[in-house]
Amino acid sequence: MILSRHITTKIIFLFDQLVPPIVRDSKIFMYIPFRLLFGKRYVNMFFEFKDKAPFMTEEEYNRTYADINRDLIKRKTDLNDECVEEILDNLTGISVLEVGCGKAYLSNKMGKKGYDVTGVDIYIAEATIEEHKKIKFMKENIESLSFEDRSFDTVVCAHTLEHVQDLQKSISELRRVARKRLIIVVPKQRPYRYTFDPHLHFFPYLHSFLQVMRPRNRHVCKVVDMDIFYMEDTETTGE
Repeated sequence: MILSRHITTKIIFLFDQLVPPIVRDSKIFMYIPFRLLFGKRYVNMFFEFKDKAPFMTEEEYNRTYADINRDLIKRKTDLNDECVEEILDNLTGISVLEVGCGKAYLSNKMGKKGYDVTGVDIYIAEATIEEHKKIKFMKENIESLSFEDRSFDTVVCAHTLEHVQDLQKSISELRRVARKRLIIVVPKQRPYRYTFDPHLHFFPYLHSFLQVMRPRNRHVCKVVDMDIFYMEDTETTGE
């Protein structure tokens, strides 16, 4: 069964906000929903992911996410409709890089608006490449992007930073390749040991995310339907 982002957000809200933390973080309590959602093959992987992730090599980490994306991720996007509209309304320039493009749902929408879109991820299915031939796809790790400094007018990174191993290195790379604007979306979520997505970083409040970003230029940071929408302009915006 493929659940929409709207439905999964409500489910996560019920578990994270209404269940007492001592129960919510219990492996016994979470075993049944994990078993139903992920199946026998992946249930232990989700239980152990946060403990193992800091020690994984890049190859091991990429392989884990490739398996998850291939076998478990069925919906086209983790973005809610409101965030999609916020992103589309705030793109600037012509060239756009989406870091963590997944199934290219957002990349496709940006391309349809006339932008020159490049989509990168650590795993990109061949079916995604075949379906969206006008998008330039590259397999890249957010922590070490191969592009030159200031290569893209707008850089978009949605529902990706919560997964990365090195958060500050990832943010630094996003800023490095952005010429005019950087747009980031992360889930507004409380930290728990056992979560329905393999998240390593959690941002329950706006100030939690701003503390990580430490904005240097003009920026916007706000809640958009259970997500945090963040946008900053570089010093050269308007050139």
